[in-house]
Amino acid sequence: MANPSYIVVEGPIGVGKTSLATRLAESLNCESVLEEPGENPFLERFYRSRAQYALPTQLFFLFQRVRQLRELKQKDLFSNVRVADFMLEKDALFAQITLDDDEYRLYQQVYSQFSVDIPQPDLVIYLQAPLEVLMERIRRRGIEYERLIDKEYLQSLVDAYTAFFHRYNESPLLIINAARINIVDREEDYQMLMDHILTVKSGRHYFNPLSSNLE
Repeated sequence: MANPSYIVVEGPIGVGKTSLATRLAESLNCESVLEEPGENPFLERFYRSRAQYALPTQLFFLFQRVRQLRELKQKDLFSNVRVADFMLEKDALFAQITLDDDEYRLYQQVYSQFSVDIPQPDLVIYLQAPLEVLMERIRRRGIEYERLIDKEYLQSLVDAYTAFFHRYNESPLLIINAARINIVDREEDYQMLMDHILTVKSGRHYFNPLSSNLE
């Protein structure tokens, strides 16, 4: 198998997926396809009142992600590499947690109409980190509405991701323990990760790097 032409980086809030996807795109001299949470007008209200704003928040993200992926599908995936920081299936993970039963049934009907003919990644990178690490990274990046994220909600997302990727086999999968690396500030951490990523061609793999400096 040749080097992947469509790479997806996934993981719970705060794990570093956007940072890694952006750096990979720079290293591979290719296009990045990134989530755009700032465009969602319901997101801040969702964090203040999850029950009240869960459905419009989730539907906005679904429509946004489908649009981005359909635009990607229309391009020639075989002539250019692309790196994304989301896969459409993550949308349903969030929906299961945030929506009540009636809302989720409605969401499933909409999702089923939009999830067909979505491009399949050649490689999925799943970043993991403990709850305490995620909370600290969220705190450090200082996005105001993210300060409203509580541990219970974040832990439910971590559990949902764990369950999803335990059974995921649609694409080659690299599961990385991201708790002890700093790919933003430590070039050696990033290069170590980059070298390992490019070796994955098929199947399921695990990588547990240990940085010599966690700051």
